[in-house]
Amino acid sequence: MTTWNETMIARAISQQTLQRRCLLLVNNCNWTGHECDVLGVTLDLRIIDIEIKISRADLKADAKKEKWWRRAYNWPFESEYSWQHGAPAPDQRLIHPAKVWKHYYAMPIEIWKPELIDSLASPASGILLLSQGNGYTSNGVPLVTVRVQRRAIPNRNAERLQPTHVMDIARLANLRMWESYQKVDEMRNEMRSVA
Repeated sequence: MTTWNETMIARAISQQTLQRRCLLLVNNCNWTGHECDVLGVTLDLRIIDIEIKISRADLKADAKKEKWWRRAYNWPFESEYSWQHGAPAPDQRLIHPAKVWKHYYAMPIEIWKPELIDSLASPASGILLLSQGNGYTSNGVPLVTVRVQRRAIPNRNAERLQPTHVMDIARLANLRMWESYQKVDEMRNEMRSVA
């Protein structure tokens, strides 16, 4: 049985689900103003946000995150609502996170149950389920299969990114790549010193 982790799930999604649709992928990114476990920039310059969940409790807790709410304290206090009611507008649940065209939850198939659909933060979110395939890669990593359980409903109001936005995200991806190379080198040096 596979021991799931965020990196394994993100890698499978990037290689199987998003590789042909995205020109850029960044993990653990806050570019939208809220954390995305995987942020994808599509070929037509829109954002796909993927939340990776490895437990049911983690999935249920996601609906409380700030990215799903427009809070009264964030709204201008001098608004039509406050003039009419003498108070700030009530909190409102968002269907899509800010700047996001499509939102998905990705999780191991073992934790998914159809009744969890009511626990999702948005009815527009898609669901990706991962299962262990037969065999292993040449590096001994278990093969993983990604299946779309439910497609995300696009945010028709999500604006396409401008070239400066794409360059900003690409710069972040580039920095992450060089940091990962450095970590690999450090691990190799550690292994040589132990041996």
